[in-house]
Amino acid sequence: MSPGFAGPRFVGDVPAVAALDWGTTRLRAWLIDGGGKVLAERRGDDGLITAREKGFSRVLEGHLAAMGAPETLPVIICGMAGSRQGWLEAPYVTVPAPIGAILAGAARIPGESRDIRIVPGLAQRLADAPDVMRGEETQLAGAGLPAKGREIVCMPGTHSKWVLVKDGAVAGFGTWPTGELFSVLAAHSILRHSLGEHPEPVDPENLFFRRWCDAALNEGGDVTAKLFSIRAAGLLQDMKADDAAACLSGLLIGGEIASARRRQAAGAISVVLIASGALAALYRQALGLAGLGVRTVDADEAVRVGLVEAARENGMIARTGVAR
Repeated sequence: MSPGFAGPRFVGDVPAVAALDWGTTRLRAWLIDGGGKVLAERRGDDGLITAREKGFSRVLEGHLAAMGAPETLPVIICGMAGSRQGWLEAPYVTVPAPIGAILAGAARIPGESRDIRIVPGLAQRLADAPDVMRGEETQLAGAGLPAKGREIVCMPGTHSKWVLVKDGAVAGFGTWPTGELFSVLAAHSILRHSLGEHPEPVDPENLFFRRWCDAALNEGGDVTAKLFSIRAAGLLQDMKADDAAACLSGLLIGGEIASARRRQAAGAISVVLIASGALAALYRQALGLAGLGVRTVDADEAVRVGLVEAARENGMIARTGVAR
């Protein structure tokens, strides 16, 4: 466990709820007061994989104790802890569905002394486009989307999500495994000889990133025909490993955006981008090359705000800011 903050830092303020984003490999936890203010924070490497071995309850209580959480403090959780392989499967909510109603359907963990609930994921049950998400629904709730109107939301990552939100409800979504494809191709394909053992983070201003992203956008996302060209450029043009990584990143991200525009964002002129750090910078650059306006929402902030909203929807804290 590698906590980002190992102890309580609230003085005088009273926590109303603990909020956790529990992923496959990582966990983030916050103590939050009735008004939504963060009183303490903790991060660790004990995601779903580790928690299945140690026990979810044990891992949770360890983090809460380290932050000085009261024994009766309620807990709201999103992410892979609610998957079939997690602590308790929080059943998928079928879209279309209002975001508030999704949050309100959090599943309660039985047999625990404190009130612990997990936000459900979303399922798209179309015969020709089945899809699921878990964790991203909470980011949507914290992204400040308007109650009325149509929004296209891009949520990049290992499995990038593009979501259509209409009048505060998730109308549909699609998944592009862009991050996973980059990892697999970089480590387990012929391109590993071009990118090297440990590819450096890609600079969004890299000329190769921009050029290959623009090519994928203009060619409608047909990336497979160009993949081997990265290897050939290394052999014939002495392309450096960092530039090869930039080519692959630009090609895959550009291909994702071109495909998503056809499926999820036809006619869109702007996108809400929920992302953080280097990934946010790459996608801002790529979306700009695609001619789309971008409003960026920090992904870490969005999930925390969304968890607070989920706590309110489940009666753990009142909307007036007074703990129930």
